[in-house]
Amino acid sequence: MTQTSRSKRESEIAAIAIGASAGGVDALLKILGGLPANYRLPIFVVLHIRDDRESRLAAVFEQHVQIPVRQARDKEEIEEGVLYFAGPGYHLSVEQDRSFSLSGEDPVHYSRPAIDILMSSAADVYGSTLAGFLLTGANQDGAEGLANIRQAGGLTVVQDPAEALIAIMPQAAIDRHQPDLILPLHDMHTLLIKLGTS
Repeated sequence: MTQTSRSKRESEIAAIAIGASAGGVDALLKILGGLPANYRLPIFVVLHIRDDRESRLAAVFEQHVQIPVRQARDKEEIEEGVLYFAGPGYHLSVEQDRSFSLSGEDPVHYSRPAIDILMSSAADVYGSTLAGFLLTGANQDGAEGLANIRQAGGLTVVQDPAEALIAIMPQAAIDRHQPDLILPLHDMHTLLIKLGTS
């Protein structure tokens, strides 16, 4: 993809889906920390967490960003400029009316919520206006979801495996399809800010 065509596509992004697993909290803090109050895009995050405990992700991240942070709720309408986290024990999907759906279907890659389910459903809704980011992790969840974003014409970004705490997840995505960008966390942060404030 040429720089011109990628820049054009970046300007059309309407939502961002992010997936991470082992080592993901620190990686997410590095790419999401400092999101400004004028950030305009909704961000959906699946971080693999145990489903037998309450998630404190929203409480942690609201101290590091200037936009609202919520745990996504079933049937909740998606709002611009909000950071949404999938809660424990349920898959998170994006519906055609741009609301969330929670389901208790079987785990995918031993995970519920699963990155693949979030990314694939969001790709069905947002198509070429979705950007997908995949970070550190110890299994292959997210590779299929990111490939579906790519197939829908969206922007795909993978953390540089050489920098990832555990490289299995980003490397699996790279092996599955060639992402648009392979970046260290610092550059992912810069891109996220650009996508949501330009």
